[in-house]
Amino acid sequence: MASSALIQKLEAIIEIKASPKQIHDMLANKKVFNLNLARTSGSDTTLEAIIEIKASPEQFHDMLANKPHHLHHACSDKIQGCDLLEGQWGKVGSIIRWRLVLQGKAKAGKDAIEAIDSDKKSITFRKLEAEILTEYKSFVYTIQASPKSEGSGSLVHLTFEYEKLHHGIAQPQFLQQFMVDVCKEIDAYLTRQN
Repeated sequence: MASSALIQKLEAIIEIKASPKQIHDMLANKKVFNLNLARTSGSDTTLEAIIEIKASPEQFHDMLANKPHHLHHACSDKIQGCDLLEGQWGKVGSIIRWRLVLQGKAKAGKDAIEAIDSDKKSITFRKLEAEILTEYKSFVYTIQASPKSEGSGSLVHLTFEYEKLHHGIAQPQFLQQFMVDVCKEIDAYLTRQN
Protein backbone atom coordinates (compact mmCIF):
# COMPACT_ATOMS: atom_id res chain seq x y z
CA MET A 1 0.00 0.00 0.00
CA ALA A 2 1.44 3.40 -0.91
CA SER A 3 2.32 5.78 1.92
CA SER A 4 -0.28 8.36 0.91
CA ALA A 5 -3.05 5.73 0.78
CA LEU A 6 -2.02 4.44 4.19
CA ILE A 7 -1.97 7.98 5.59
CA GLN A 8 -5.48 8.62 4.23
CA LYS A 9 -6.71 5.37 5.76
CA LEU A 10 -5.17 6.23 9.13
CA GLU A 11 -6.57 9.77 9.01
CA ALA A 12 -10.04 8.35 8.44
CA ILE A 13 -9.72 6.21 11.58
CA ILE A 14 -7.76 8.35 14.03
CA GLU A 15 -6.54 11.84 14.70
CA ILE A 16 -2.90 11.91 13.57
CA LYS A 17 -0.57 14.31 15.32
CA ALA A 18 2.32 13.72 12.90
CA SER A 19 2.60 15.48 9.57
CA PRO A 20 2.24 13.43 6.35
CA LYS A 21 6.00 13.91 5.76
CA GLN A 22 6.80 12.55 9.26
CA ILE A 23 4.57 9.53 8.63
CA HIS A 24 6.13 8.95 5.22
CA ASP A 25 9.62 9.11 6.79
CA MET A 26 8.61 6.64 9.52
CA LEU A 27 7.19 4.22 6.97
CA ALA A 28 10.22 4.61 4.69
CA ASN A 29 12.68 3.94 7.53
CA LYS A 30 10.60 0.99 8.81
CA LYS A 31 12.27 1.15 12.21
CA VAL A 32 9.79 2.71 14.62
CA PHE A 33 6.13 3.21 13.86
CA ASN A 34 5.34 5.53 16.72
CA LEU A 35 2.28 7.30 15.41
CA ASN A 36 1.00 8.18 18.88
CA LEU A 37 -2.21 6.37 18.07
CA ALA A 38 -4.68 7.44 20.68
CA ARG A 39 -8.24 6.22 21.06
CA THR A 40 -10.32 7.94 23.70
CA SER A 41 -13.58 6.86 25.29
CA GLY A 42 -14.54 9.19 28.12
CA SER A 43 -11.47 9.36 30.33
CA ASP A 44 -10.15 5.97 29.11
CA THR A 45 -7.37 6.25 26.55
CA THR A 46 -5.12 3.91 24.60
CA LEU A 47 -1.69 4.89 23.30
CA GLU A 48 0.27 2.59 20.97
CA ALA A 49 3.62 2.23 19.26
CA ILE A 50 5.14 -0.40 16.98
CA ILE A 51 8.90 -1.03 16.82
CA GLU A 52 10.78 -3.20 14.35
CA ILE A 53 13.50 -5.32 15.98
CA LYS A 54 16.00 -7.95 14.82
CA ALA A 55 15.41 -10.43 17.66
CA SER A 56 12.88 -13.22 17.24
CA PRO A 57 9.48 -12.94 18.98
CA GLU A 58 10.48 -15.94 21.13
CA GLN A 59 13.73 -14.32 22.34
CA PHE A 60 12.10 -10.99 23.08
CA HIS A 61 9.09 -12.48 24.88
CA ASP A 62 11.25 -14.85 26.92
CA MET A 63 13.35 -11.95 28.19
CA LEU A 64 10.29 -9.93 29.27
CA ALA A 65 8.16 -12.76 30.63
CA ASN A 66 10.72 -15.07 32.20
CA LYS A 67 13.86 -12.99 32.76
CA PRO A 68 12.86 -9.39 33.52
CA HIS A 69 15.43 -9.46 36.34
CA HIS A 70 18.08 -9.59 33.56
CA LEU A 71 16.83 -6.44 31.81
CA HIS A 72 19.30 -4.25 33.69
CA HIS A 73 22.04 -5.97 31.64
CA ALA A 74 20.38 -4.75 28.43
CA CYS A 75 19.56 -1.19 29.48
CA SER A 76 21.24 -0.33 32.77
CA ASP A 77 20.82 3.40 32.12
CA LYS A 78 17.04 2.91 32.20
CA ILE A 79 16.37 -0.21 34.28
CA GLN A 80 18.44 -0.52 37.44
CA GLY A 81 16.75 -3.63 38.72
CA CYS A 82 13.69 -5.84 38.91
CA ASP A 83 12.69 -7.83 41.98
CA LEU A 84 10.11 -10.56 42.34
CA LEU A 85 7.94 -9.70 45.36
CA GLU A 86 5.26 -12.40 45.01
CA GLY A 87 4.72 -15.42 42.77
CA GLN A 88 7.11 -16.76 40.13
CA TRP A 89 8.86 -15.26 37.13
CA GLY A 90 6.68 -15.70 34.05
CA LYS A 91 3.46 -16.43 35.96
CA VAL A 92 0.20 -14.46 35.97
CA GLY A 93 -0.50 -12.80 39.31
CA SER A 94 3.16 -12.30 40.18
CA ILE A 95 4.16 -8.93 41.63
CA ILE A 96 7.34 -7.23 40.42
CA ARG A 97 9.13 -4.12 41.71
CA TRP A 98 10.93 -2.11 39.03
CA ARG A 99 13.79 0.28 39.77
CA LEU A 100 14.03 2.68 36.83
CA VAL A 101 15.64 5.90 35.69
CA LEU A 102 12.79 7.84 34.09
CA GLN A 103 13.25 11.37 32.79
CA GLY A 104 16.64 11.48 34.54
CA LYS A 105 15.25 10.56 37.97
CA ALA A 106 15.39 7.32 39.95
CA LYS A 107 11.89 5.84 40.26
CA ALA A 108 10.41 2.69 41.72
CA GLY A 109 7.13 1.05 40.89
CA LYS A 110 5.22 -2.13 41.52
CA ASP A 111 3.45 -4.04 38.74
CA ALA A 112 1.30 -7.16 38.64
CA ILE A 113 1.58 -9.53 35.70
CA GLU A 114 -2.01 -9.50 34.52
CA ALA A 115 -1.75 -11.78 31.47
CA ILE A 116 0.80 -13.84 29.57
CA ASP A 117 0.09 -15.41 26.20
CA SER A 118 3.03 -17.57 25.14
CA ASP A 119 1.44 -18.32 21.76
CA LYS A 120 0.94 -14.63 20.93
CA LYS A 121 4.22 -13.67 22.68
CA SER A 122 2.50 -11.02 24.80
CA ILE A 123 2.66 -9.94 28.40
CA THR A 124 0.39 -7.47 30.19
CA PHE A 125 1.31 -5.54 33.33
CA ARG A 126 -0.92 -3.48 35.62
CA LYS A 127 0.63 -0.64 37.63
CA LEU A 128 -0.04 -1.15 41.35
CA GLU A 129 2.27 1.48 42.81
CA ALA A 130 4.02 4.20 40.83
CA GLU A 131 4.27 7.96 40.65
CA ILE A 132 2.24 7.86 37.41
CA LEU A 133 -0.78 6.73 39.43
CA THR A 134 -1.01 10.24 40.88
CA GLU A 135 -2.42 11.29 37.48
CA TYR A 136 -4.12 8.09 36.31
CA LYS A 137 -6.77 5.97 38.04
CA SER A 138 -5.48 2.87 36.28
CA PHE A 139 -2.57 2.07 33.99
CA VAL A 140 -2.11 -1.19 32.07
CA TYR A 141 0.48 -1.89 29.39
CA THR A 142 0.92 -4.79 27.00
CA ILE A 143 4.05 -5.74 25.09
CA GLN A 144 3.59 -8.16 22.19
CA ALA A 145 6.24 -9.42 19.77
CA SER A 146 5.06 -10.79 16.41
CA PRO A 147 7.06 -12.18 13.51
CA LYS A 148 7.53 -9.80 10.61
CA SER A 149 5.64 -10.75 7.47
CA GLU A 150 8.88 -10.79 5.47
CA GLY A 151 12.38 -11.68 6.62
CA SER A 152 13.62 -12.32 10.12
CA GLY A 153 12.99 -10.25 13.21
CA SER A 154 9.86 -9.02 14.91
CA LEU A 155 7.44 -6.18 15.34
CA VAL A 156 6.92 -5.18 18.96
CA HIS A 157 3.52 -3.66 19.64
CA LEU A 158 3.28 -1.53 22.79
CA THR A 159 -0.19 -0.73 24.07
CA PHE A 160 -0.82 1.57 27.02
CA GLU A 161 -4.36 1.66 28.39
CA TYR A 162 -5.09 4.19 31.10
CA GLU A 163 -7.81 6.20 32.76
CA LYS A 164 -6.95 9.81 33.51
CA LEU A 165 -8.01 11.39 36.80
CA HIS A 166 -9.26 14.36 34.75
CA HIS A 167 -9.19 15.60 31.14
CA GLY A 168 -6.40 18.11 31.76
CA ILE A 169 -3.80 15.35 32.15
CA ALA A 170 -1.50 14.82 29.17
CA GLN A 171 -0.92 11.51 27.45
CA PRO A 172 2.07 9.62 28.92
CA GLN A 173 4.20 10.04 25.80
CA PHE A 174 7.37 10.23 27.93
CA LEU A 175 6.63 6.69 29.15
CA GLN A 176 5.84 5.54 25.61
CA GLN A 177 9.23 6.86 24.42
CA PHE A 178 10.95 5.28 27.42
CA MET A 179 9.46 1.89 26.50
CA VAL A 180 10.37 2.30 22.81
CA ASP A 181 13.97 2.99 23.86
CA VAL A 182 13.98 0.03 26.27
CA CYS A 183 12.71 -2.29 23.50
CA LYS A 184 15.49 -1.12 21.17
CA GLU A 185 18.13 -1.72 23.85
CA ILE A 186 16.73 -5.18 24.67
CA ASP A 187 16.91 -5.98 20.95
CA ALA A 188 20.54 -4.82 20.73
CA TYR A 189 21.40 -6.94 23.78
CA LEU A 190 19.65 -10.06 22.46
CA THR A 191 21.11 -9.83 18.97
CA ARG A 192 24.60 -9.07 20.36
CA GLN A 193 24.36 -12.33 22.34
CA ASN A 194 24.09 -14.44 19.16
